[in-house]
Formats: sequence, structure tokens, C-alpha cells
Amino acid sequence: MDLKPLSRRKTIEELQQEAGAGRDFRRVLGLWQLTAIGLGGIIGVGIFVLTGVVAATQAGPAVTVAFVLAGIASAAAALCYAEFAGMIPVAGSAYTYGYAVLGEFAAWLLGWDLLLCYALIVAVVAAGWSGYVQALMGAAGLAMPAWAAGAVGSGPGHMFDVIAAAVALAIALLLTVRTEWGARFNTAIVAVKIAGILLVIVAGVAYVKPGHWHPFMPFGFSGVLAGAAVVFFAVFGYDTLTTAAEEAKDPQRDLPWAVVLSLGIAMALYLAMSLVLTGIVPSSTLNNAAPVANAFSAIGLPWVMVAVSLAAITGITSVLFANMLAGARIGFALSRDGLIPGWFSAVHARYRTPYRATLVLGVLTAAAAGLFPLTAVAELVNFGMLAAFAVICAAVVVLRHRRPELKRSFRVPFVPLVPVIGVGFSLWLIYGLPTSTDLGFVAWMALGVLAYFGYGMSHSRLASRR
Repeated sequence: MDLKPLSRRKTIEELQQEAGAGRDFRRVLGLWQLTAIGLGGIIGVGIFVLTGVVAATQAGPAVTVAFVLAGIASAAAALCYAEFAGMIPVAGSAYTYGYAVLGEFAAWLLGWDLLLCYALIVAVVAAGWSGYVQALMGAAGLAMPAWAAGAVGSGPGHMFDVIAAAVALAIALLLTVRTEWGARFNTAIVAVKIAGILLVIVAGVAYVKPGHWHPFMPFGFSGVLAGAAVVFFAVFGYDTLTTAAEEAKDPQRDLPWAVVLSLGIAMALYLAMSLVLTGIVPSSTLNNAAPVANAFSAIGLPWVMVAVSLAAITGITSVLFANMLAGARIGFALSRDGLIPGWFSAVHARYRTPYRATLVLGVLTAAAAGLFPLTAVAELVNFGMLAAFAVICAAVVVLRHRRPELKRSFRVPFVPLVPVIGVGFSLWLIYGLPTSTDLGFVAWMALGVLAYFGYGMSHSRLASRR
């Protein structure tokens, strides 16, 4: 078998030309809409659920240290994403960057990896959204029938999570109409979410008892490392905005800064929230489905609990929006390049959106959210994203060596130190994940290898040039 196709690449110049001449999408997104997409992808289940659960079961009050460790890996990768985003403003994010630097096969594996990650994020977050909605319904005296209240195995009599499936489909339909409508909606709910988080921080400061921070590391540093590997789920998401490069008004200027701004704002909020949350109640009490809301109920502030629940619902909605958008555009990019059937890259004649890829992703994630209790999904997603981040950090070093003359609207500082930190921390956090997660990721990637050799290699657009 001829293995030369594995290393065939798109040149940076070809990709830049495609970006400049592209007419598939409408360029409607500005800096703050892109930043809101990034914040929508980052701030959600992590801040409202994982912060408390990790504090209770793995890190204790040192969950703040876990966030710092995860944030270092994420920040190093974010800077590398920013450099690529300004240089290659094309839909596809890490997949497209890999195509330019590492070759088609490596790019395919990145794209296949990201398809899994974004789809699973949408599914698990839709289930979390359903949980918060049902909690508010219960407080109002309303209840779903047992069969419709959750996936099989998630509770007595549960068969299908109707609310989770419905919200996944609703977001998919919104994204097929007009990107700017969805972006405006997303920006509004991100503003509500941030206001809710600031309310929690301000209202909780007066109730902080420093004694709750002792012992600071009840599970030792190994617990902090394990916690960092889990809360990494909460500190990526800025990559979602880079998938919308072809819908940005000025991608080479706005994409890099949107990446940096979204991660910086999110990290500040995460650290403040984790300090307040572990300061107002003992961290051992936070292992539940709504730790922030329940903590404020425990200290006698039920009105904050209601506000937190509403903020969580809006916040989780923005995560659904960001990751559905990203997953559909990864699928679009793979299809446009011929690595999956071209049917998926059709663009709606009126709305100029990748409607087929979006609707297929919506149906699949709705089915997954409704049918399966995805208990270990956060860890599997983390493995995939950490692997992608490590590759992108390494790719920056490779391209700086191979093409130092290229114009870069944003440059990673202190190369190769920062990319090496990104690779090192990503691999370290992968080491902190359980073996079962490794096996699940390997199985998915093995399926991707079969798909590439069975279809993608021979149908690639680059194959037709030879």
C-alpha cells in the first residue's frame, strides 16, 4: 500500500486563499460575539457542577489548585490556538491546523477526535440541562413522568430523557437558521450566566468561613492531580470559537484575541467561584447534582439558589450552542475535504449554514442524551481534548521551524517554552485519567483509522489532484 497520501498537506497559502475566497458562510461575527462563543463553550457544567463534585471527592478546597494546573495546560494551548487562528482563519480549528502542518492522516485523527468530543459534550450537557430544569419544575410542584425523566439506568423507571433530547434538537434547529441569530441569542445568555456567577461570588463572600479551607488538600496532591484531569473539562471550550473562523468579520484580528479573552475571563470566574463555594460550606457536602444551588440553600439564602439554578440553565444552554456549532463545522470541514461523504458539506441556499451536518449532529446527540447515562463522558472528552491540545502545541514549534517567514497576526511568546509547557501539562493530565478512559479513546481512534483507510484516503480532495 502506498502510504505517501498520509503525509500530504494543504499549504498555508492555499488555506489562506480559501479563507479569502470562501463564500460558503456569511461573515457576521465580531470580536465580542466570538468571545461569547468561547465563554459559552467554557463556562457551564464545570462551574456549576464539577467545581463542587471535584472538591468533595478528589481535591477538597485545593480544587482551586486543580483549576490552576488545568488552566496552565489550557492557557499554553490557547496561545497556540491563537497563533494558528490568526494565520489560518478557516473552519475546522485543530483539524485544519493539523492538515497544514502534520499532514492528512494526522489531521483526520484530530478531526475524528474532535467530532467525538463535541458530540459527547453536547449529549452530557443536555442531560445536565435537563436535571436543572426538572429541579425547578419540582420546586414548582411539577414533575415529569418517570419514564421521561431520565435515561435508562439513571433512576427508577427511567427510559428516555425527553427534556435533554428536546433541547439538543432545539439548539440544532436554531443553528440551521441564521448564525447571527444564534450568536446574538448566545451572547445574551452568556451575559445572564456571568451575571449569575458574579451574584454567587458577591453574595457568598460574606458567608465564607476560612476554617472550611482546612485541611486544604484532604486527599493529598495525587487527589489534586486527579481533580485537575477532571476539571480540565471546565477550562477548554475557547476552541469552539475557532471553528467559526469563516463566519468572523475580521478573523485574523479577532480570533486570536477572542481566544485569549474568553479563557482569561473564564479562569478568573472559576477561581473566585471555587474559593467562595468551598469557603461557605465544607467541601465534603458538595458531591451532588447542583452543588452551588444546594450550598446557598444550606446557608439560608434560597433566593440565591433560585438565581443560581436559572443562571445554570442559561449557562448550560450556551455550552450546547458553542459545542453544537463547533461539531457541525468540524463535520463540514471533513466533508468539504472529501474525508467523509460530501453530502454533509451542503450549505443551506437561504441561510448559508451547514444545515445537514448540524441536523445530523442534533439528532445523534439528542438520541445519546435521551438514551444513555453518560457517567464517564467528562473523562473521555478530556482525553480527546488534551491529546488535541498536545498536538497543536507541538505543531506551533514545527511550523516556526519549517516556515519562520510566515506572517503571524498573533505570536505565541517564548517559543518553544510555552508550547512545551502545553504538551507537558496535557500529557501529565492524561496520565491522571483512569485506564478505562484510555481504552475507550483508543477504541474510537481505531475506528477512525479504519474509516480513513476505507474511505477518506481515496476520496480526499487532495487525492484527486494527483
